[in-house]
Amino acid sequence: MAQHGRIRDLFDEVEQAPPDRVGEAFDRLTRMLSVHETAEEEIVHPYARRKLDNGQGVVADRLGEEHRAKRLLLDLHKSGVDHPQFWDGLAALRAVVTAHARSEERYEFARLRANTSVVERRAMAAAVRAAESLAPVRPHPGTESAAGNLVLGPPLAVMDRARDLIRKALGKGR
Repeated sequence: MAQHGRIRDLFDEVEQAPPDRVGEAFDRLTRMLSVHETAEEEIVHPYARRKLDNGQGVVADRLGEEHRAKRLLLDLHKSGVDHPQFWDGLAALRAVVTAHARSEERYEFARLRANTSVVERRAMAAAVRAAESLAPVRPHPGTESAAGNLVLGPPLAVMDRARDLIRKALGKGR
């Protein structure tokens, strides 16, 4: 849930950035959203499926929201911060992400907290941190399952991070 607050702050950062810093701020937001959702999809959602009454339904709803957010994020990332529709797209993304976070907190996280022990939550937090370290840093719609992320996530993460390093070395930023 702390990451949801950080994501809100990153949206503010993009919106308040001077024009020459919007791209950097948007890259930080993109990275955080991508890594955060991958870890949830690999660790939190599978656990919720098993632990919660109607866990399948709860998670299916969250995955639909995540897919929509990934599509919007990918479209924004592809068109770039200089695109005339960037700010409208960012507002739409923020609305989708904010609604998704509220739904996760209410329907998934609160119920997980009520149905798990402190030890289970600590183990899940450690697993989330490990998943984040291997997660792609760009959106990849269609990988919203734990299996999809585990199979495709590490190679996508390597490609994303290599692409970023090459662009940085060439002075092309984004």
